[in-house]
Amino acid sequence: MWEQKDNQLYRKFVFKDFSAAFAFMTRVALAAEKMNHHPNWRNVWNTVEISLNTHDAGDIVTDKDRALATAIDELLG
Repeated sequence: MWEQKDNQLYRKFVFKDFSAAFAFMTRVALAAEKMNHHPNWRNVWNTVEISLNTHDAGDIVTDKDRALATAIDELLG
């Protein structure tokens, strides 16, 4: 579930291993590129943390962020 805090949408994803986490990041990257809206993220082994906000709108949460969060959720099936 996405949390809105500190002017960001945030979610932590945990996978079975690094390969699964990296595959997820690849799918997110392709979706983000298609939307021309890119996440702030962090990956350590099987964990991916994503924060979304819109830099050119003053680093606040916008409809672009909500749309990307929805697209990311859809990648999980």
